[in-house]
Amino acid sequence: MHADSHLDRSITGRLKYAIALTTLTLMAEVVGGIWTNSLALLSDAAHVFLDLFALVLSLAAIKLASYPASDTRTFGWHRAEVFASFINGATVFLMALGIFYEAVGRLMHPEAVKSLPMLLIATLGLVMNLISATALHGHSHDDLNVRSAFLHVVGDAAASVGVIVGGLIIYFTGWYVLDALISIGIGCVIFAGSWRVLREAAHILLEGVPRGMSTRQVADEMAGVEGVNAVHQMNIWTICSHILALSAHVDVKPEYKGRQAEVLRQIEQLLFERYHITHTTLQAECTRCVDGPVIKDLRHRPRHGQSHDDHHHPHAHCTHGPHGHHHGHSH
Repeated sequence: MHADSHLDRSITGRLKYAIALTTLTLMAEVVGGIWTNSLALLSDAAHVFLDLFALVLSLAAIKLASYPASDTRTFGWHRAEVFASFINGATVFLMALGIFYEAVGRLMHPEAVKSLPMLLIATLGLVMNLISATALHGHSHDDLNVRSAFLHVVGDAAASVGVIVGGLIIYFTGWYVLDALISIGIGCVIFAGSWRVLREAAHILLEGVPRGMSTRQVADEMAGVEGVNAVHQMNIWTICSHILALSAHVDVKPEYKGRQAEVLRQIEQLLFERYHITHTTLQAECTRCVDGPVIKDLRHRPRHGQSHDDHHHPHAHCTHGPHGHHHGHSH
């Protein structure tokens, strides 16, 4: 626990440092873009804004994880990270559309750009990004959040290189159309990034199975644990970007009735080590559900004027034996 706390403090310090540098870069590129009339600089500023938000979310995720669950929020505030990601993705998606619109106008009617100041500001942005990347690189293998933030900053650096190259060409040739072309290129990168954020956030909010994970494969591996006969009525979902959850009914073989707790602990260990599922709720021996589906069906609560029996699901009742066991655990 002490080691984890020390690591969190170290990561927090690096993230705050990167956020400060990225904020300065954003301000310089916004002011510089307006001053030099460079759409490429303003486009890069929009890209920096997307990544600044990612850095802030990475920092917020550490803070949110420290808030305890409550009677009204049993999962704490972890979902706030996903909600913020969705809003951020939607905002920057609109920014990308605005960049495309302005770039098309400049392709038709090129405007003069102060190429030397544009070049200097883009170089400043590149230096800031490289310093931020250096600060984050040390922890990019310790924490998935930091790795994501590190890759964002590296992407910013690449975009800054594009603006620098464009500034050099414009300075020596006066080919102002290139400013709009660079903007379209950066706009495409922003568009792809924001779409990825939107898609992932929507998938989590819709309780989708974590990407790259197969419910059938997970169920088969759980059923392969010694003492397990079958696994049914399973749900797998994502609470936030780094907390995966699973619930399932586990049919334990009769000869293992007295060791149900041990069997469930082995399943939890498997899920943690193989799939990084840290929040599990396992219900042992559901004898009436043995022939039920692997994925649990959902049903609405009884509607007004209809009895509970009218909506009774054939697998809703589970008759537990003398050792029926409900086991929930969060690592």
